[in-house]
Formats: sequence, C-alpha cells, structure tokens
Amino acid sequence: MERWEEEKRPEEEIGQNCLTRSCCSKLSHNRPLSIVTMASAPAQQPVLTVEQARVVLSEVIQAFSVPENAARMEEARESACNDMGKMLQLVLPVATQIQQEVVKAYGFNNEGEGVLKFARLVKMYETQDPEIAAMSAKLKSLLLPPMSTPPIGGGITTS
Repeated sequence: MERWEEEKRPEEEIGQNCLTRSCCSKLSHNRPLSIVTMASAPAQQPVLTVEQARVVLSEVIQAFSVPENAARMEEARESACNDMGKMLQLVLPVATQIQQEVVKAYGFNNEGEGVLKFARLVKMYETQDPEIAAMSAKLKSLLLPPMSTPPIGGGITTS
C-alpha cells in the first residue's frame, strides 16, 4: 500500500521551481510550504491458510450464484457473443467486481490487484490441495466460455 507523506521544505525554496511566489502559497493553502510525496509502505498481503483459502474460494464461487451477480454475468456474456476480445472487455470486469466484493472482507485490497493476489494464492495452493484445485477449476468454468474443440482431422482443405 502507499501512503501520502508530507515533506517540509525551507522557506527560501519557495518559488524556486514555481513561476511566482503566489503559486506556492496557493498550493500550500497559506500554510508553511510543503510538498506531498508518495512514500511506499510495504504492501501487506493477507496470509491465508489452506483452510481459509478454501472458505474464501467457496464464497467467491457462491457469489456468482447470487441472482443479481448471475444476471450481470449473463448480460455481459450475451453482449460478448463468445468473442474472446469482448469477453475480456465485458465479462472480465464484471467477474472481477464480484470477486472483489468477497476478497476485500479477507484483507485483499478493493481493486483488481486484490483479486489478482488472491488468484496467485489459489494457484499456489492448487498443487497442495485437491479441493482447492477442484474449486479453482469450477471458478474458471464460471469465468471462461465453453471452448469448442475443432473436429479431429477437420483441417482446412486446399483446392
């Protein structure tokens, strides 16, 4: 996570990087001049046990069954018409929002980054836990359109 931190500058620096002295006083709202900088704080990634990951994953899957969410997903899928590019534009954001609502309660941030971190955690546990692997496959089936396989030997013929 990032936090805003205020850094004080000596009075003589007022206006050094500005066109006029008044521009600095406006930015600082008539307080002693200060600039705001981004300070990176170590990102706190939630640590979940295998059991906790199962619970969260189960809740994420259940969230897709909530009538309102199911309707949103269906509408996005219909609009995408099984076009993978449109799926990424229309279905993925809806699916991400649904997942965010669940994972934020477990300490993941409420942006797409939280969903990605949760997905990486699930991916890590898939190899250790068959139940998580099965639930992960179920979640993927909810997100991705059914893929039709081309017929065997049905290649393109040339004339």
